[in-house]
Amino acid sequence: MADVESETSTMTPRTTPPTITRLRAEQVLPGEVLGEPRPRLSWMLDGGDPHFRQDRFEVELTARSGVELYRGHGSENVLVAWPFRPLSSRESARVRVRCGSSDGEWTPWSPSCVIEAGLLDPADWSAQFVSPRTLAGMEDGAPHVFTEFEVAQAPVAATLYMSAHGIYEPWLNGVRVGQDVFAPGWTTYQKRVRYQAYDVTGVVAAGRNTLGALLGNGWYRGQLVWKGNRRSYGKRLALLAQLELRFADGTTRTISSDGSWRASATGILFDDFYDGQTQDLRISLQPDPANAEGVDVIKADLSRLVARRGPAVRPTERIPARSLKRSPSGRLLVDFGQNVAGWVELTVAGLTEGAEVVVRHAEVLEGGELARRPLRSAQATCTYILAGEHAQTLRPTFTYSGFRYIDILGLDEAQLVEVSAVVLGTDLERTGWLTTSDADLNRLHDNAVWSARGNFLDVPTDCPQRDERLGWTGDIQLFSPTANFLFDTSGFLAGWLEDLAAEQLPDGSVPFIIPDVLREGTAAAAGWGDAAVVVPSELHRAFADEGVLARQYSSMRAWVDKVTSLADEDHVWDARDQFGDWLDPTAPPDAPMKAQADQAVVATACYARSARLLAQAAHTLGEVRDARRYSALADDIARGFQARFVTADGRVLSDCQTVYALALCGDLISDEAVRAAAGDRLAELVVEADYTVATGLQGTAVILDALVMAGRVDVAYRMLRETQMPSWLYAVGMGATTIWERWDSMLPDGSVNPGEMTSFNHYANGAVVDWMHRRIGGIAPTSPGYRTFEVRPLVTRDLDFARARHRCPHGDIAVEWSREGQVVDLSVRVPHGTSATVWVPGSREPVRAETGTHRWRGVLHPAGAAPTV
Repeated sequence: MADVESETSTMTPRTTPPTITRLRAEQVLPGEVLGEPRPRLSWMLDGGDPHFRQDRFEVELTARSGVELYRGHGSENVLVAWPFRPLSSRESARVRVRCGSSDGEWTPWSPSCVIEAGLLDPADWSAQFVSPRTLAGMEDGAPHVFTEFEVAQAPVAATLYMSAHGIYEPWLNGVRVGQDVFAPGWTTYQKRVRYQAYDVTGVVAAGRNTLGALLGNGWYRGQLVWKGNRRSYGKRLALLAQLELRFADGTTRTISSDGSWRASATGILFDDFYDGQTQDLRISLQPDPANAEGVDVIKADLSRLVARRGPAVRPTERIPARSLKRSPSGRLLVDFGQNVAGWVELTVAGLTEGAEVVVRHAEVLEGGELARRPLRSAQATCTYILAGEHAQTLRPTFTYSGFRYIDILGLDEAQLVEVSAVVLGTDLERTGWLTTSDADLNRLHDNAVWSARGNFLDVPTDCPQRDERLGWTGDIQLFSPTANFLFDTSGFLAGWLEDLAAEQLPDGSVPFIIPDVLREGTAAAAGWGDAAVVVPSELHRAFADEGVLARQYSSMRAWVDKVTSLADEDHVWDARDQFGDWLDPTAPPDAPMKAQADQAVVATACYARSARLLAQAAHTLGEVRDARRYSALADDIARGFQARFVTADGRVLSDCQTVYALALCGDLISDEAVRAAAGDRLAELVVEADYTVATGLQGTAVILDALVMAGRVDVAYRMLRETQMPSWLYAVGMGATTIWERWDSMLPDGSVNPGEMTSFNHYANGAVVDWMHRRIGGIAPTSPGYRTFEVRPLVTRDLDFARARHRCPHGDIAVEWSREGQVVDLSVRVPHGTSATVWVPGSREPVRAETGTHRWRGVLHPAGAAPTV
């Protein structure tokens, strides 16, 4: 907590101070309830005098009890500790902030931020989970669970709290409540179930009201992992609803789900994430009191209920069809031009009552038809039974698909009024951009963005299309630096990490997927279990959130201790039968774990990295003994690695791109001459491969950095821009609009890879975009949350310009450079509260830049690259 200031200066400002923007509590968006009684506050300073330096601030709280003012010293503006008494359940308040500098200037007060606490104690819940008595089977479709109630007058305030076993869509008086999709989301249901809160003031009317929700299977009871595996968490869907009303005279009333509620069948006859949805539009989605049945109260532990940390899943974009034509088999084929995750929305007319329209989804075409084999058992099909000839809009409720293409059966072109793709995903704020003079690199960057959008759907999944869509730990630990630049993932990934800790085994092992529906007594897997350490470390690095480190610290330590128990006396993890360098392009299509890289080399490198990151986290949290212990452990692992795997002439065991990249980026070779030789060997291997990629997931994320560390910027750029298979730009040349799972998911002749496991939307290999942000755009944090950062673009003749922007917790960082011949113009924007170390191309020493926009001109050295890397 900041120190209290004794008095506030009233000096007249001499210049225009900045304004305060984006005042937030924790990581939730305005309007969302908080699960924390002491929410941390963050704000940005924008514009005004660039010389303004915050060294004090005032926070004003307006609550029912009155107005309180806190005066504090300090320059912090990110996740500042709550300075007031804890909030109580349901408490709503307004907060505003202003900042001052030592010379007496004060910013204007910020706009007020409304803060509302959720239900913080299990005793706050009077509602019970209720389930339909007979409409609860897998073949019974989606029931509408509801109640009717009367009020003499409309309330002045109304808040609806809701959750479910399954997924729900809330309705009140025939009005869809909120925009959330697939609420309450996917968590470790045995230990954590989210609830949502909705302001429904103005929807509750005097007289008779109907409150309820449609219930779908979702993750709770739908198919997961393998065909026929349903009911992963329970056999019965159930709804929890609590509507709290406050009237003008100060009285209150609560409508809670209990045994008096009822349920009725709806037109959603079948729903499943993998297989799709069947809906009869002749049957309403609204409850039918005349044909309703009773409900059973389901016993449940309400202490599991938690508020969400990050945004909800919502529709984020609508994409019109790019083309409409007939496939060779005569099917009506639609191309949306972009591979997405979401829904297809059709408007149709002129069809008779009872007619069926069937929509099938796929990511790519093969032979002019939908390539459906990569979906494996997933049917990804929506069927609609129409209500008549009038115009009807068809869109699912409780399913989603990964697709660029669809085909439609049951209508012709004249009956299709409109068709569009509705993009679904966690509604994350975009925070990072990069554009270069190379259109293919721009497309690669866009592909990574779209893969994140398609796979950040309540949990960070591997793919959105086939019978999988699971939170694989290995993928996100590689992609998290990229994700944290592109989006504000601070709440999204922090919430997922809480599920990781909840699923972690008592011995410290981390399941391969989170939430864990495999439940196979997971063995420790290098590069996968490391997500327990890497992801919270990357969140702290990007967002300066010490809270996530504190919450996850025991989980981080348990993982490293688990691996320590498996390591040999020389601290080498001689791991075998692991994922290893998964999806090495030389591996057989049906054996993606059979990589060139020795598995013990990969595992020990991952172990060293996690030990080093854990030591840093311990230092940050003031765990001094742990910091020393794990730092020493990391040093021991590095010594063991070099002794066991590295020869005196710099050769690393298994002699392939990945092992050298891991050794260099992990600082696992202490001898400078040996390290230089290893770097030379890496560059040699890349050149021998004609600059193509010969790495699986573990090596791909670090190989370009390793080449830069080896002093071969030229080779790194040449490798990045290679177009022959396997390479990042091969997929771009084949028309990819997302990142592929395999380097050759589609073969040059347009056929799909013969392997069973082939996805066209997998973000893991998009981890290269982090390198692009740091090395082409030139932006990299040097302290948590970009309080200090480095601008060090590697300018070469390969590109004429690049523009990068990142909205860090303090504001917008922007870097732009352009090259004409040897001359380079560089522009850098430094937001308030930060400073930058800038390497101007051609300079031997960096310059320090404070708040403001700065411009320099540099001259490249004859080699065409920045002289120091």
